[in-house]
Amino acid sequence: MQDSAPAFRLILLRHARSGWALPGQRDFDRMLDETGYAEAKLIAQSAADRGIRPDLILCSTAVRCRQTAEPFRRALGEDIDIRYVDQLYAGPAAVYTDLVEAHAERASLMLIGHNPMIEDVFRRFLGEEHSALANGYPPAGLAVIDFSTRSAAGRISAAALSAWLLPEPEEVARR
Repeated sequence: MQDSAPAFRLILLRHARSGWALPGQRDFDRMLDETGYAEAKLIAQSAADRGIRPDLILCSTAVRCRQTAEPFRRALGEDIDIRYVDQLYAGPAAVYTDLVEAHAERASLMLIGHNPMIEDVFRRFLGEEHSALANGYPPAGLAVIDFSTRSAAGRISAAALSAWLLPEPEEVARR
């Protein structure tokens, strides 16, 4: 993490691993699988241990995203502000970036959503060739992006990746 407080901190979290849709089940209703539950708990605890606490969490309304968000409530406290946003389920990356811009006056914001949108937002702020995404944006991957300045128009700029957290496979296997 940086020594001084950033002008704005964006935390991007892709939902944890989920099972395939059951026959007749909508994609929206897919749940985390056993691995996903362990990943969600581990990444929430890892974030809490590092003092990563957003002012606001905006989460897709899809079941697997809500299930990924719930361990953050337990790890960060019941008072954490989690709001569920339908547009994060099927909206394009522009919806994600619009939400970031709309909340850029806050100190920090977390988005819990889906790929490819989470990866697109990551690349928009940090560049197409960022080494953290050599193999794509993994389930339960958490990126902390710090912005040192804001432009006069309220748009955020000058981004740097200050943390990249992934659940450790051996820890997931023990859960």
